[in-house]
Amino acid sequence: MAMNDTYTDQAPSRAEVDALQGATVIEFGTGWCGHCSAAQRHIASAFAGHPDLRHLKIEDGPGRKLGRSFKVKLWPTLIFMKDGEEIERLVRPTDAEPIRQAMDRIDP
Repeated sequence: MAMNDTYTDQAPSRAEVDALQGATVIEFGTGWCGHCSAAQRHIASAFAGHPDLRHLKIEDGPGRKLGRSFKVKLWPTLIFMKDGEEIERLVRPTDAEPIRQAMDRIDP
């Protein structure tokens, strides 16, 4: 897998996410969010060191069940998961290094 470039409005269910094996990064945001756009180069830089890491890029907003189940309030929010368990969370990252460090924790 590689970094996804586009937010999808086709979110999996929380049960499907919780059942995922291995390492996964879930990115919640929208294409029109300025904070989300600003974070993309940092996220891409971090993914360069983890090209096989699963990346779910989910469009979020009012009434979106998956984002609500993770209690997402601000965009972008990155959830770092290992075998269906949340290991770390970053909200509005402004640098690639914390993203890399979180990826290293779930995908050594």
